[in-house]
Amino acid sequence: MFAVSMANKDPHSAFNKDWWAQFGRNRHLNNTQQEPKNITVGGSQHWHFGYNYTDWAFKNGPFYVNDTLVFKYDAPNATSFPHSVYLFPNFWSFLKCDIKRAKMLANPTQGEGEGFKFVLKRWQPYYFACGERNGFHCNNGQMKFAVMPMLRPLWPWP
Repeated sequence: MFAVSMANKDPHSAFNKDWWAQFGRNRHLNNTQQEPKNITVGGSQHWHFGYNYTDWAFKNGPFYVNDTLVFKYDAPNATSFPHSVYLFPNFWSFLKCDIKRAKMLANPTQGEGEGFKFVLKRWQPYYFACGERNGFHCNNGQMKFAVMPMLRPLWPWP
C-alpha cells in the first residue's frame, strides 16, 4: 500500500480521493490528546501484602507512556508490615524476586499520604515489587506486577 501511494503522486487522482474519503470517515484528529493519568496501584486496596497485583495490572491496563503509578501504603506501625517499591532490571530478576539486583524506588515511609509516584517515561517493560523481608512479600505475598506502557494514539479509532 505504501509503494502504491508513493507511486501515484497526483493528489487529484481517483485513487487518492477514494482513499482519503475512506480514511477520513469516522476519524477526526483529536487536538486534545488524552492526558496522562494518575493510577493508584491496587485501586482502593492500595499496596499491601496478599493482594494479586499481577491480576490488578491485567484488569486495569492498558497503561500509557507518561501515566503515573501511585503507590499508597501505610507507614510501618505496630499493626502493619512495612512495604517498599523496587524496580527490577529485567524479567528474570523479577520472576525470582531477586531484590539484590533491583533498585529501591520508595522506602517504607514514602507510601503514606499522597503516596509514592512513579512516571512511566518510556516505552519499555517495567517490573515492580515490594522488597521487604528480603523478597518475601514479592515471592509469597503477590506484591509484584509488570507493565508495558503503550504509546498514546494521536486520534481516536472507532
